[in-house]
Amino acid sequence: MTATPRSPHDGVYDVAVIGGGIVGAAIARELSGCDVSVALLEARDDVGDGTSKANTAILHTGFDAKPGTLESRLVARGYHLLNAYAEATGIPVEHTGAVLVAWNEEELEALPGLKEKAEANGYTRCRIVDADEVYAALPDLGEGVLGGLTVPDESIICTWTTNLALATDARQRGTTILLKHAVTGVEEGTEATTLHTAAGEVRARWVVNAAGLGSDHIDRLFGHDRFTVTPRRGELFVFDKLTRPLVNKIVLPVPTSRGKGVLISPTIYGNVMLGPTAEDLTDRTDTATSEDGYAFLLSKGERLMPRLLAEEVTASYAGLRAAIDRSDYLIEASPEQRYLLVGGIRSTGLTAGIAIAEHVRGLLEKAGLPLRTREELPAPPRMPDIGEATLRPYQDGDLIARDPAYGTVVCFCERVTEGEIRDACHAPLPARTLEGLRRRTRAMNGRCQGFFCGAAVTALLEQHHTDDGCRSQHKDNR
Repeated sequence: MTATPRSPHDGVYDVAVIGGGIVGAAIARELSGCDVSVALLEARDDVGDGTSKANTAILHTGFDAKPGTLESRLVARGYHLLNAYAEATGIPVEHTGAVLVAWNEEELEALPGLKEKAEANGYTRCRIVDADEVYAALPDLGEGVLGGLTVPDESIICTWTTNLALATDARQRGTTILLKHAVTGVEEGTEATTLHTAAGEVRARWVVNAAGLGSDHIDRLFGHDRFTVTPRRGELFVFDKLTRPLVNKIVLPVPTSRGKGVLISPTIYGNVMLGPTAEDLTDRTDTATSEDGYAFLLSKGERLMPRLLAEEVTASYAGLRAAIDRSDYLIEASPEQRYLLVGGIRSTGLTAGIAIAEHVRGLLEKAGLPLRTREELPAPPRMPDIGEATLRPYQDGDLIARDPAYGTVVCFCERVTEGEIRDACHAPLPARTLEGLRRRTRAMNGRCQGFFCGAAVTALLEQHHTDDGCRSQHKDNR
């Protein structure tokens, strides 16, 4: 069962959600499960193309959040919600567990406090271990480990598929997804607010601001001056799949006031990741990697796991986090304006997204928006599993027998097939660009970074964009 977009009454949506990242998509999904019309506005040409696409992709238990904060509550709740949602939709998850590693006496002495913090957050499965036990779990760590704290339920997840699943689910529930709709102005009226965007006006009775890096700008358009976003660049190295046997758990540093520091983690795609850095910038579009970032990561990696640095780096990339001058999420409703802010959502927003959406719904209802759950909703979408730990299409003989396109490998580094590329172009939210295709299939995401397969992948993308089915999907989502 798939819903069509719910038409706004008199050209006015009941709710407009600004921002098509994980949090915005989760909110649109939650609200479109109610008897209201919802529009999801995204400034870029695809959902999940901003902060949500470039993070450490860890599904957090919330063990190290500040107890008593909104963030700690929503991360803990979101961990269980997202685990269940991943199982229902096929989002790749691996429950690897994590070890917080102490490299000096100060960090070792901090471990009991971190264990107590975890227990204050309701997570009781942490255990302090000695150096021998750390090395038994991670024998390739560098010399000098003094002890550790185990966090057995920390996991890795596909952030790309999470965002796409939530947005697809929202669309199937009736949300109208409006891409290339960067909000440039706000005009508040008695009955509705008019959002001026790069693609025309959008009118809505209520507005939810989940714009991430741009959330403070949108907030000021509504007349507020509550916070300022500082783009914090995090650079990462991705190592070749041959390194995966070195790292079967997430290796976490003892956190500082500036962040969780540099970690080593397996990825859902079979690689190993080192990072991130934490550099405050002024340019909210600067996702370039830097020489200083490289040097910093190399120095950290040399200490953490020297053997890893002897292996090949497949890719390096940078993401921007929306840091603010507060230690907690900033989620507040302004009932008189029929406006709600969702700001200061750090990297934990990946885990907390569905719980944030629940919280937003409650605040909107309290602020005066009637939200009645619809009796019949479509089943959650079943997403392509692009993780490395499960059976991939090129390995599935029965699938290939039914459709030989799944046996025609196009991207050899990542083993992506013609059938997967075709499917991504004809999905409810189709790939429109090579980057969109990469996030849906892993094509060109491997060792050669598209050098070998780029022309063939581009040709397939262009071929399927000429199909009537793909064109109709474009029309639905303008």
